[in-house]
Amino acid sequence: MLTWIDILRFANNGNPTPDDRVEKTDEEWQQLLTPEQYRITRQHGTERPGSSDMCTAFEPGQYACACCETHLFDVEDKFDSGTGWPSFTQPVGRNVISYHKDRGHGMYRIETLCNTCDAHLGHVFQDGPPPCGLRFCMNGLALKKMTTGLKKVTIGGGCFWCTEAIFQRIKGVEKVVSGYAGGKTQHPTYREVTSGLTGHAEVIEITYDPSVISYKELLNIHFQTHNPTTLNKQGADKGTQYRSIAFYRNEEERRTAFDVMEKVQKSFDDMIVTEIRPFEAFYKAEDHHQNYFNDHPTQPYCTVVIQPKVEKLKNQLADNMLMD
Repeated sequence: MLTWIDILRFANNGNPTPDDRVEKTDEEWQQLLTPEQYRITRQHGTERPGSSDMCTAFEPGQYACACCETHLFDVEDKFDSGTGWPSFTQPVGRNVISYHKDRGHGMYRIETLCNTCDAHLGHVFQDGPPPCGLRFCMNGLALKKMTTGLKKVTIGGGCFWCTEAIFQRIKGVEKVVSGYAGGKTQHPTYREVTSGLTGHAEVIEITYDPSVISYKELLNIHFQTHNPTTLNKQGADKGTQYRSIAFYRNEEERRTAFDVMEKVQKSFDDMIVTEIRPFEAFYKAEDHHQNYFNDHPTQPYCTVVIQPKVEKLKNQLADNMLMD
């Protein structure tokens, strides 16, 4: 993980060697790019704040340099900074971006360039969210969105160590990230969430392949693998942060979520209290919460609470829905 000290070291002492180099004449770049892309990337320009629809796009995918298509950022490291420019906490590698002192406009900033083709991307600042504290403030026109066909779903049902372990074992699930959603506090910490004052629930963000498993099937598994009838409680874990919750990102998902809940209600004697609401923001939890069960299988909570849930999952689902 890059830190502000790393950025300053690169800017002061020299940048890492890129994996490749792409060099073209100004005439070749002008033929390849739109006039505005050329102004920004080759003449170190800046786009108008709020002009890029990339600011509010968080669908699964990758972001590449608009000039040479070098992979620079993943959407998992993207966040809404409120600045009017697409913002990221980390690049995909230490050597994909180069860093340079910029004393223009009466300011002292660190300019970011594509390390492959020297395209101007934007600047990096030290006012980003934890744990790294970086904000890569990029021009949207300097980036090219590379779609993957994957989708995301955000759900919660108790401790995210449990839900993460369950969905990591489902076929079609590409990635599971533990975090916080459903509250008002921006970039909350674990301690703040467990206080119950932020309004956030412990959730997981699932990146999945819809050609293998559907949103509906994921919700069905979610309702099968936790108790959706207990309010703000799962087992011994009590508090609003442990509430049952499912988010939707469009109208089709909203209808699907309520339809699934209505059908699974027949399996429970008590009323389902799962909160179904539109997705607004997801905040990744601290690194030591990620992949917790897999990294700590002998930890008491894992052996007593999570392992039985994983074994129950294996008995509930058909073999063709479980990872090999």
